[in-house]
Amino acid sequence: MPRVCRAETEKNRTAIRRASSRLFREQGLRASVSDVMKAAGLTHGGFYGHFGCKDDLAADACAMAFAESATRWRKRAEGAADRPSAHAALIEGYLTARNRAAIGSGCPIAALAIDVARESLDKPVRQAFHAGLERLIALLARLESRPGAGAARAQALAELATMLGALVLARATDGSALSDEFMDAARNSLLGPGKVSSRARRPSPRRRRAR
Repeated sequence: MPRVCRAETEKNRTAIRRASSRLFREQGLRASVSDVMKAAGLTHGGFYGHFGCKDDLAADACAMAFAESATRWRKRAEGAADRPSAHAALIEGYLTARNRAAIGSGCPIAALAIDVARESLDKPVRQAFHAGLERLIALLARLESRPGAGAARAQALAELATMLGALVLARATDGSALSDEFMDAARNSLLGPGKVSSRARRPSPRRRRAR
């Protein structure tokens, strides 16, 4: 019986973590514990058997979201033939209609940066966000063409800022031609003109339904 209870506890904790990671990206840090527990299919009272407070949950959800992004980035890079191709794969994979639509499972930087900036400096979500961000910066910097760690990091920072800005603006203007223009312009700036794949141009599911 204890073994079954432990398995059930772990299953419930995983459900809470997944629900919070999705909801915080969709709704921001204003999503409540009650919202998360409902999405996980659990009662509100069971929350404190897994987390001490909402701040702990937010930090865990943020870390989980960044871990998912890091896994996606590594898979894209590993599937490429060489370093330039891997670098292009990361950028193209980020600047897609699918990523624009997938707020709840997409980039935690675009989804959480503004909310995290409003949190006090001692909140654990800030540390989780910073650590996750550094992880993605390091992955991108390894694929940069500039020699030297400092130059590669600087290039990665500039590219990530461009990618992030384009995605945020594309989401804010989704449903208009301007949304695609933002992503196309960022992609062309980072990879060179004319390198817009059919995958990147494919309409997002949400926009297809609207038609």
